[in-house]
Amino acid sequence: MATILIIDDTPANLGVMVGHLEAQGYRVLIAQDGAEGLQRAELTHPDVILLDAMMPGLSGFEVCRRLKSRSNTREIPVIFMTSLTETRDKVAGFAAGAVDYVTKPLQADEVIARIDTHLKLHAAQTQLEEQNTMLGMYREDLESQVAERTAALHEINRRLR
Repeated sequence: MATILIIDDTPANLGVMVGHLEAQGYRVLIAQDGAEGLQRAELTHPDVILLDAMMPGLSGFEVCRRLKSRSNTREIPVIFMTSLTETRDKVAGFAAGAVDYVTKPLQADEVIARIDTHLKLHAAQTQLEEQNTMLGMYREDLESQVAERTAALHEINRRLR
């Protein structure tokens, strides 16, 4: 069961999304401001974060930058939720480290589809990284075997001469 952290200062937005996400089988955590969201992300390491861009105190953009600067939260996909629709705002969100952007009023089906997409993408990236690690280990092993056999052949050639 994937865990979704929603960081939003508007209780109505939280209530609507929590119900829809829980109905889809997600475990949902909430935070009502940026500082609380950073703490929850650090403690629970959710699979995806839905983040309101415009909040009092720490903006969503700053929260995202901080999440991406920390080693234990850097890889969590962040999806911005906002009523900002200007291209420059979207670009600022991506520059802060977000992977996606949904506009308010939120459409639950769209949010769920985007969450599913990013969960699958994150899983594929993780699997690829693991496979690359294994390939690296195999390559090192093979290089070691080649070096040993080459040294053995050189020794045999030396003896034959």
